[in-house]
Amino acid sequence: MLDFIYYPVSFILWCWHWVFGHVFGEASAVSWALGIVFLVFTLRAIMYKPTVKQVRSMRKMQEFAPEIKKLQTKYKNDKPKMQQEMQKLQQQHGVNPLGGCLPMLLQIPVFLGLFHVLRSFGNSPTENYFFDERGVSSYLAADLFGARLGNWITEPAAELAKFDVSRGAVIAVAVPLMIAASILTHLTARHSVARQNPESATPQTAMMNKLTLYMFPLGVLVGGFFFPIGLLMYWLSNNGWTLAQQHFVYRKIDAEEEEKKAAVIEKRNALAPKPGQKPAAKKRPAAPTASTASTDSAAPKPAASTEKPADAVKPPADNGTEIPGLISDRSRSKKSGRKNR
Repeated sequence: MLDFIYYPVSFILWCWHWVFGHVFGEASAVSWALGIVFLVFTLRAIMYKPTVKQVRSMRKMQEFAPEIKKLQTKYKNDKPKMQQEMQKLQQQHGVNPLGGCLPMLLQIPVFLGLFHVLRSFGNSPTENYFFDERGVSSYLAADLFGARLGNWITEPAAELAKFDVSRGAVIAVAVPLMIAASILTHLTARHSVARQNPESATPQTAMMNKLTLYMFPLGVLVGGFFFPIGLLMYWLSNNGWTLAQQHFVYRKIDAEEEEKKAAVIEKRNALAPKPGQKPAAKKRPAAPTASTASTDSAAPKPAASTEKPADAVKPPADNGTEIPGLISDRSRSKKSGRKNR
């Protein structure tokens, strides 16, 4: 029913086993172990971009976490209205909550597919999806410190007898892998929780943090009793990749944000006046110089109007000279004549 998952997973495993089989031998446990590890690396490399989008989405959600708290307080008695307003807020900031869950959701079918493929190696001696009879026999013959990759701790004794493997050998190989995978799960969750914004903390967030910090590592530790050794290698390499990728992605995003802040500060400093410098005064239009005045006088003037206002008409001046501030004799005679009349 899930062959569309089993075949791609088995094909990637077949490719890497073919590569390392030419170096260490087809039946070598090292070839199979490296094939499983690089199967994880291949799938996680394919999911790198969605993972980066997930981190960016989480960072954006932390930025407007105070606004979410306000909505939760305002509409605490109206859940549908609160969900509607939160969707509007997420659309305004360009955040898709489902995008943050995508990488985790994609890992679930891969985990189940690999679990089924590894468990199916003992079902048929002739084939197992992309592996033929030769590939199946080489997997079953791969010896890792006295255990087989398909064995697990709680496997029935009759099944262990078929592979001529003791339970002690399986425990000696599986338990260190279980502990290492559990520790890496805790460190990954711890690093992710440390990057959270304290302002965005809610009771639900605190509960999820406790689950990821303690319950998930404990689940890996307990589940190791029922997982084949090959699947424990998958879990260990997957958690190791996740921890390293988180450090790399967060460091890259922090550097990008620091560059943006530095560019904003640099632009602001370039526009601001220097210390002790007076603000520049506005420039006034310059006064006309002698050269401009001569050019203005040389320019043709508009013709004066022939009509003059009545008060502008003056009597013709006589030939005599007049001294400013003194009244002429003619003007006196006119005034005296008017009085006599």
